[in-house]
Amino acid sequence: MYEQVITLFPDRIGVLIGKGGSVKEQLERYTNTKIEVDSKTGQVRIRGENLEDVMTALNIVKAINLGFSPERAFALLDSDMNLHVIDLYEYGIKGNSSDLKRVLGRIIGEKGKARRVIEETAEVYMSVYRHYVAIIGAFDNILMAKEAIKMLIEGAPHRVVYSYLFNQRRLRKTPELWWQ
Repeated sequence: MYEQVITLFPDRIGVLIGKGGSVKEQLERYTNTKIEVDSKTGQVRIRGENLEDVMTALNIVKAINLGFSPERAFALLDSDMNLHVIDLYEYGIKGNSSDLKRVLGRIIGEKGKARRVIEETAEVYMSVYRHYVAIIGAFDNILMAKEAIKMLIEGAPHRVVYSYLFNQRRLRKTPELWWQ
């Protein structure tokens, strides 16, 4: 029997449980695990016979905790999909500062444009929640999105970031150019 424990942010507990327990039940069914949620402490205990199933369930719970909808988090059931988390504090950005708001604003963009362009061009899902930027996607796509986000954090103009993304996508669509 394998077990993993994670503590959720208080406002994400209800999302994990779902209406009438539907999300939790669906996750248990898809991953062949047993999930216990303590709604007072936010502690989630995941148990299962298979380590891979337990780790998949853990990643889905982490994704939901980082702001993804259950539907998007369930993309992690595909073994080719991964979850990557960028903690903006690791870039020297302080919590409750105007820096954090500015950087989050740059990553989201006006009316969500920057986030949407990154998601569509890199073929990933993104969540911007608290001081985290989480990405769900295939490994190479995550690397592309992560680089674009890093460029935004470091102050690159949006047009430069978009140009990088479009060039990367073009190079990936024509592999013979990628190696030159």
